[in-house]
Amino acid sequence: MQSLAANPEQTRRRNRRTLWLLLAVCAAPIVASYTAYYFWQPSSHVNYGTLLEPHPLPDTGLVALDGKAFRFADLKGEWVLLTSASADCSSACRERLVYMRQVRLAQGKESERVERVWIVTDDRTPNARMLAEHPGLHVVRDLRRAILAALPSSGSGAEHIYVVDPLGNLMMRFPAEPDPRRMLKDVSRLLRHSKWK
Repeated sequence: MQSLAANPEQTRRRNRRTLWLLLAVCAAPIVASYTAYYFWQPSSHVNYGTLLEPHPLPDTGLVALDGKAFRFADLKGEWVLLTSASADCSSACRERLVYMRQVRLAQGKESERVERVWIVTDDRTPNARMLAEHPGLHVVRDLRRAILAALPSSGSGAEHIYVVDPLGNLMMRFPAEPDPRRMLKDVSRLLRHSKWK
């Protein structure tokens, strides 16, 4: 008789255990999702460059070296790689210009969708021989210093290469002394996932 009395008790315990196990299995994905959302910060991102809050760049007070007005609106529909530096263009500046050129050329037939802009930060004229190494580069003076003020940076805006989207919004900044291979991957990804032309 004792074994018969113990049997229903064991059955109840087994049923309770099964019920708790089912509840745990059902609740686990919900608990995991809340934990991931509120407490887990992924350590890596797909993009190399820092994504910025998109905002349009000022489009007035810009003049090309030939004295004609320059407007970012004229480049709408294109991705723009942008940097700034004084006309004497230090070795770091020259390196950024080379990276911008090479990243653009590496896009192959998609390279037509990428423009390059150098904002000259002083009143001097860059070396003509150096400019000849960068055909198609837009060299622009920012007379009102409005662009320079709009470039977010932890240090000097002149240390970075920026990306402007086809709508004219500043949207990404590459680190100072960037890795051109990782820049290339970011730009290739942007071109691949956009259909502006």
